Amino acid sequence: MNLEAKFVLSASTIDACPRWDRAEVALAGRSNVGKSSVINSLLGSKIAKTSSTPGRTRSINFFEIRWPGKPEPELIFTDLPGYGYAKISREISQQWPSFIDPYLKDRPNLALCVVLIDVNVPPQPGDRQLLDFLSEIGRPTLIVATKSDRQGGNQLRNALQAMAREYPHAQVVPYSAKTGNGREELWRQIRAGVETHSRRSVVDSVPFEEPADLP
Repeated sequence: MNLEAKFVLSASTIDACPRWDRAEVALAGRSNVGKSSVINSLLGSKIAKTSSTPGRTRSINFFEIRWPGKPEPELIFTDLPGYGYAKISREISQQWPSFIDPYLKDRPNLALCVVLIDVNVPPQPGDRQLLDFLSEIGRPTLIVATKSDRQGGNQLRNALQAMAREYPHAQVVPYSAKTGNGREELWRQIRAGVETHSRRSVVDSVPFEEPADLP
């Protein structure tokens, strides 16, 4: 899949987020989950900066995604600040109630939330808190089990089953940024989520008309 991706801007407050009607897919996860690597693997380019020190991202980074031959971007990736790792990430986590939470709760064009969780690590409280929040506000959510190449066979299968039991309200997709395994399925799920959101938006935009009185 050939894609054209471009960094648009970083927003450090909710008011700085761009105002457009393009469908957005938010990617969130712990600071050491490999989120930038997953984004780069999905897009086929090193557009998201990786760091040897997790937890450095302090803003929401917007990336527009366009398929060749299309005049306009089809969707936007939003890379959310990481959480739950080291002092700097704890400081960033304190911004979530005033910055990230309103984005996730109120953004009208947010089509899908993709939560990245390391399949090799036991369930973490921060992951559970985020997923519970997304479930409470009714956001469509997909879990990506990152670094799946580090396990194989029955070990990976058991880990995925355990993750599905721990987080029963969202589908789990195994993914390896190193090998690319899971890329096709993840793109399929993302595009399905965007299409569902687009259909819902069209329905919601149709004005309600009172039925005419019967003769």
